[in-house]
Amino acid sequence: MEKRGIQMEKEMKKEKINSNFFIPMPVVLVGTQVNGKANFMTVGWCTRVNAAPPMIACAIGNNHYTPKGIAETKTFSVNIPSTSMIEKTDYCGIVSGAKTDKSGVFEIFYGELETAPMISECPVSLECRLVQTVPLATNSIYIGEIAGVYADGRVIRDGKADFTEIDPVILTMTDNSYWSLGDHVGDAWSAGKKLKKTD
Repeated sequence: MEKRGIQMEKEMKKEKINSNFFIPMPVVLVGTQVNGKANFMTVGWCTRVNAAPPMIACAIGNNHYTPKGIAETKTFSVNIPSTSMIEKTDYCGIVSGAKTDKSGVFEIFYGELETAPMISECPVSLECRLVQTVPLATNSIYIGEIAGVYADGRVIRDGKADFTEIDPVILTMTDNSYWSLGDHVGDAWSAGKKLKKTD
């Protein structure tokens, strides 16, 4: 019994690890138009950053080809691939648009912005208008206002996107692994109500 207690204490003790730590994040395909041609890049660092108007931010390495398209058109798209698209999704992250034409990898469509190529095979695609670019040491953060969202009818339930049907890809680093969405464990803005003190 004492041995088990020592083992549990060791497991609970906090240890300092490498600062290059990442929270699991969704994998998206950022679409741009460079010199009139569609290009797509796999991006893991992407999140919502504003509610009204709705905005999304993607951090992209400064040495990549994609920023050229964003600077050129002031637009970009964020496409959410399903796990069935893992090979093409990974491919778009390991080859550069500067050397490889990726315009034929997917079936492409355009929305109202006309310069943000989107992917028909992706269950959900967002077209974005560039609002701000924040330069950092190795990356830049591209903040875009979401101008339009396009979703397959099969992933819509009661007018909302059903993420179990979307089946998004999740990225973990530093082990560089792709995962599928896990089980539902609770409802946001509701699961903690039992702990809320009444005023």
